[in-house]
Amino acid sequence: MLRVEVRTSLGALDLDVALEVAAGECLAIAGPSGAGKTSVLRVAAGLLRPEHGLVEAGEETWLDTRRGVDLPPEGRRCGYVFQEYALFPHLTAWQNVAYPLRGSSRRERALALLDRFSMSGLADERPGTLSGGERQRVAVARALAREPDILLLDEPLSALDARTRAGAVRELGAVLRDTNVPALLVTHDFSEAAALGDRVGIIDAGRVLQLGTPSELAAEPRSAFVADFTGAVVLTGTARAGPDGLTHVEVDGGGAVTSTDSAEGPVAVSVYPWEIAIESAGEAPHGSTQNRLTADVLSVTVVGNRVRLGLAGPQPLAAEITRPSAEGLGLKPGVRVVASWKAAATRLLAL
Repeated sequence: MLRVEVRTSLGALDLDVALEVAAGECLAIAGPSGAGKTSVLRVAAGLLRPEHGLVEAGEETWLDTRRGVDLPPEGRRCGYVFQEYALFPHLTAWQNVAYPLRGSSRRERALALLDRFSMSGLADERPGTLSGGERQRVAVARALAREPDILLLDEPLSALDARTRAGAVRELGAVLRDTNVPALLVTHDFSEAAALGDRVGIIDAGRVLQLGTPSELAAEPRSAFVADFTGAVVLTGTARAGPDGLTHVEVDGGGAVTSTDSAEGPVAVSVYPWEIAIESAGEAPHGSTQNRLTADVLSVTVVGNRVRLGLAGPQPLAAEITRPSAEGLGLKPGVRVVASWKAAATRLLAL
């Protein structure tokens, strides 16, 4: 079990976070730049001393400002994967992995770790000759070399290009599942947090706003910020009771939507892009969908067999539909459409 509690001022940021990570669990902390993510890792590793803090790893106390306990970084058995990997450029891959090891079998132990990541064939290469994904695997192998009590990962995928990142997510996810130690990972990308974390915490301005499984956060966001960060479209409006037990929301800028959620007064309306259907303007409504907003297409972005649409309605919208649907509708910037979705897919969050 890893337990981290931090209360400290960092310039204009007041960081106040308390986290627990079980053995074999990966907790991913996701949030924008400047939210305090990396500072939490630095406190756990002993690289930043907070005004008030507690770090416990298993039965050991690494930091307790109240009792005056503060083990130096070298006294904490933690593996740390830095954002840019921080490999020594003058050392080979195996020498980088072996750096924290002691004893005559350093090379053999390092090679065994590299072999775990299918990297033994590149053991004598220096970091400058390796790809981004290969450097990441060397960095993770080095972090595991000391058989750490905890594993800390700072934006481990940010240095990779989009093509490399998908494979790296799978590889890193497999490593985290096989490592029976608490892992704390930070990222600015919710999709990466959801792919790698057993649980995800959304952090902003030094506070964890919501903590849960990725599906819990996506299905039941507690704030407009969490909804927006997890990828939802967020609109603002004013809610009042409507007919048939539904809630009617007058959307700021024009139009109205309904929701099965109960609310009254100023609200944020959230719906995920893949819940939104697109119809040509002027067509008769399809099915029983109640929420319909007219919008103009701003952008059409093809992602594999899906198309992501940027829409200008009463407020900005985004929708994801299949590529054949987009081609059948003749969608391009400037085309007027109707965005529709169900009341049951509409979440209301008080403002």
